[in-house]
Amino acid sequence: MRVDIITKEYPPEVYGGAGVHVTELVRSLRERLEVQVRAFGAERGEPGTSSYAVPAGLAGANAAVQTLGTDLEIVADVAGADVVHSHTWYANFAGMVASMLHGIPHVVTAHSLEPLRPWKAEQLGGGYAVSSYVEKAAYEHAAAVVAVSDGMRRDILRSYPDLDPTKVRVIYNGIDVDAWQPREDPELLERWGIDPSRPSVVFVGRITRQKGLPYFLRAAEMLPPEVQLVLCAGAPDTPEIMAEVQELVRGLQATRDGVVWIEEFLPRQDLCTILTAATTFVCPSVYEPLGIVNLEAMACGAAVVGTATGGIPEVVVDGVTGRLVPIEQAQDGTGTPLDPDRFVADLAATLTEVVADRERAKAYGTAGRERAATAFSWEAIADATAALYREVAAPAG
Repeated sequence: MRVDIITKEYPPEVYGGAGVHVTELVRSLRERLEVQVRAFGAERGEPGTSSYAVPAGLAGANAAVQTLGTDLEIVADVAGADVVHSHTWYANFAGMVASMLHGIPHVVTAHSLEPLRPWKAEQLGGGYAVSSYVEKAAYEHAAAVVAVSDGMRRDILRSYPDLDPTKVRVIYNGIDVDAWQPREDPELLERWGIDPSRPSVVFVGRITRQKGLPYFLRAAEMLPPEVQLVLCAGAPDTPEIMAEVQELVRGLQATRDGVVWIEEFLPRQDLCTILTAATTFVCPSVYEPLGIVNLEAMACGAAVVGTATGGIPEVVVDGVTGRLVPIEQAQDGTGTPLDPDRFVADLAATLTEVVADRERAKAYGTAGRERAATAFSWEAIADATAALYREVAAPAG
């Protein structure tokens, strides 16, 4: 069996959880079957991997139109595959058209949903209507849709009520606990201005509405003065949210020390070191299908404080691997807290509780690494995905 996987992100161009997912899934699947990767971006030297640039004639077009143009560059090369598997709306159009053109089943993995990310209109303008249409059409025509959590499955069926529920399967995101593991490097911490003798709260993520960073920065004002704040945050969606974050960080730096903001992309070993030194990791997201970043923190032995939304409660076990912060959210697709002040206060109180008891936080971290290793293995995920390929590729009847 040959499977063609289409993705916007693939090494070395990975900036989010979807890219991490595809990278690890491909590595495990190639031990089981033939996989051709078709990725956006610059040329790559990896065997079995092809790269596709935006067509020259679309250089000045809306970003969504550039995406569709790149998708069409991919379609012809999928000929000969038994299954085509696309990841995120960026790749969905290529998968859907290739499926129709070549008569092969199309599998979609849902890493996020356009109806639940209305703030993307800030970034894409009218292109958001295009991305939303493409995603809806691809899901409704797919042979199977993979949800990365039960919470994501519920969101898919709520967002796309015409979708056949039997086509939507849950296959979790995973983590490589050999790659992500506790790592100590006092010199690296010192270089970034992190004091391992002080309690710390670490945030890792893109600066986007769904990650909830502004809520955490407001909660940080209420944390005990000895607590360090380590922000590994970059790649802002828009200038507006970047300006908001900059203002909040400046406010914190004016009233407390130990506020470290790392905007550059960090290699994995550096992130492992920072996560290992954390008293707790924080995931204040208002929308998170699963939250692979939580698995990365857990694999490094960090306690996790996360919002009780989306797939996060399926990863973080409250009172065992960390704590969950309750949230009541608007049902308009934004995920905005109905009472933002209460959410911020609850987040601050929960973080204060965890950083105040470093032994308990350490126990959360130990339990978290064990859970990451046993419940979110890429080997099991690859087995389930390969089984789904065989199912959708099987002759009818």
